[in-house]
Amino acid sequence: MLQIAQVLKSNGTDGELVLGFREIAPEDINLQEPVFIIFDGLPVPFYIESFTKRGNTKALVRLTDIRSMEDVEEIAGKAVYVEDDQIPEMSLEEDGFAALVGWTLLTPEIPDQVGDDMATVGDDVETVGDDVEDASLPALTGNLYEVGEITDFIDIPNNPCIEVETENGAVMIPLHEDLIISVDPEYQEIIMQIPAGLLS
Repeated sequence: MLQIAQVLKSNGTDGELVLGFREIAPEDINLQEPVFIIFDGLPVPFYIESFTKRGNTKALVRLTDIRSMEDVEEIAGKAVYVEDDQIPEMSLEEDGFAALVGWTLLTPEIPDQVGDDMATVGDDVETVGDDVEDASLPALTGNLYEVGEITDFIDIPNNPCIEVETENGAVMIPLHEDLIISVDPEYQEIIMQIPAGLLS
């Protein structure tokens, strides 16, 4: 099974939920198939009775048997799963930068931005995977640091951005081609120079 979302909170008092999606966009859900929530180690199926998209990564959802605030409290914070054969794989070629949701953002060492507790990913990196798509991108050497998981793509005209969940909370980072060092679809990683001040 594949985790697609998390129950964030209730919406009102009659059992409607706010789900936050990961890996896939809300519109990719097959509303005719059940979703699953784990109880006592076992997946319990729920059918979607209503579904209203809210932004790129959230939706208002009603599930069978969830009818009250008490029901919502029982599943708040729990992961939501589907059978993995229900979800089409996204690709940069077909879906553009929206496919970056769920990827990991890395950056080279930037002393005035990167905290001491930021995870180091490898030493003396010469290349990043075999699938770097643009040979004209600059060569990269030195340490890489994990900034966080990309949780959303915001398609602002002339200024597309990604939202990244870092140790200090969510940050918006412009997705400009001049900032992209490399992309690795196999490992779902993107390496970028981060503009000064965005991570401080």
